[in-house]
Amino acid sequence: MLMKKFTLFFALSLLCFGYASQAQLLKKLKDKVNSEVTSPAPGSSQQTSSTANSSNASSGSSGKPTNTKGGGLTNTTPPDVNQQIADAEKSQAAGNYSDARYSIQQALMGVELQIGKEVLASLPANVSGLQKDTTQNKVMSTQWGWNNLTIQSVYKKDDQQLTITLGNNSMYSGFIDLYFNNSMYMQANSDGNKQNVKQTKVKGNKAVITYDDSKGYTLLMPLGQSSLIVWECINFASEQDVMTAANTFDIDGIKKMLGEQ
Repeated sequence: MLMKKFTLFFALSLLCFGYASQAQLLKKLKDKVNSEVTSPAPGSSQQTSSTANSSNASSGSSGKPTNTKGGGLTNTTPPDVNQQIADAEKSQAAGNYSDARYSIQQALMGVELQIGKEVLASLPANVSGLQKDTTQNKVMSTQWGWNNLTIQSVYKKDDQQLTITLGNNSMYSGFIDLYFNNSMYMQANSDGNKQNVKQTKVKGNKAVITYDDSKGYTLLMPLGQSSLIVWECINFASEQDVMTAANTFDIDGIKKMLGEQ
């Protein structure tokens, strides 16, 4: 039965891509946003001069009012994978391929978020004397597909901080490709004696470590073809301290959970 569901699941994916394009969805969203932005606020044409003066008093230099109300956004409930698969089956049977495609995307996103939570739970509670700040745990899936999953955890103590980020990281992936594809790549400090970047290894895995006086140490280790583990270490005394902290993490366990080995 499970095998049948997965077969249908991927068949739906192929069907839906043939019937609905991302461009159409984006156009609908764009048209919706534009219609709301250009619609005049109720009663705006009846505004009196005294009301206008009051409004200007609370406005910024651009003439727009300064926001003083609102409680922000509530956390989004992760998609129910089984329900989304059921919805996709129902939509596909009814010929609503756009809805079926959306439900499949939501199901895949739900799987990604669950994996991200499991990875976060597996990370150590403390690293080199720094405690995990669980209030800063993050699991983000910007689109469906493994390359868009990002997992982040922060460790702190006094003025020291270690931030570990797992997943796709466009800011660093290009740098990693450049470095590993050019074995002669090297950059020195202004004194010409110390390197700002060099190759190293974390539990047998190729990595690159960099140093910047204002940012501290950054250690980057490829996880797969397009994903990385990035350790950003502030106020660590030495390169060795960074390596000791990184080796605290169960790299093989993380790879296994993310399907990278």
